[in-house]
Amino acid sequence: MPLPILYTFRRCPYAIRARLGLLLGQRNVEIREITLKAKPDALLQASPKGTVPVLVLGDGQVISESLEIMRWALSSPHPQADACPPLLGQTVDEQTLIAHLIHQNDHEFKPWLDKYKYADRYPAQSQTDYFLSASAFLNTLEIHLNRHRYLIDDQLSFADYAIVPFIRQFNAVDPKRDLNLSYPRLMVWLTELTSSEIFTQAMNKYVIWEAGQSPISLLGSNVSE
Repeated sequence: MPLPILYTFRRCPYAIRARLGLLLGQRNVEIREITLKAKPDALLQASPKGTVPVLVLGDGQVISESLEIMRWALSSPHPQADACPPLLGQTVDEQTLIAHLIHQNDHEFKPWLDKYKYADRYPAQSQTDYFLSASAFLNTLEIHLNRHRYLIDDQLSFADYAIVPFIRQFNAVDPKRDLNLSYPRLMVWLTELTSSEIFTQAMNKYVIWEAGQSPISLLGSNVSE
């Protein structure tokens, strides 16, 4: 049976999130790297909204939300399942906190992140204003990381992997801003996760997909230098 197909864009935080989930779950997929300026017809046929990531399963089912791709990958059994940490939360309280932090990230922080990154498109406020609005979420994360090593407890969770691509993007907007001064624990967390082997693998560079090319698998080694 052919592998599920993942349409992805390397730098998109939602796509990074999906690739991390697939790697954590050891779910092999065919990688189809796209360019947002020339979306392939196959992507648009699978998901007319044209955003990434999009996962097309072997039975034709389409999953077009990054969190759902992560959940699909992590809920699917694989040989290494027993060795994986309880990423989805061990208690109802942990699961509730994971869901709450991710909701804050996606629905409160991300809109401010976009305005901060593309401040010239949103002249109603200054980039500094957008930075300050977005920073409310950073304050929340710093508080959690002052309590334990990771966002939920001393083990990595679904929340850490789902949120880190967005904090990475935020940190890269203005290299002149030193977030270590205000968010030292958050920056340690960010450095640890983004320099990990699994994040490095999630950020592999792939050639832009074209119809007819040989398949490239996520867990394979056919990546461009």
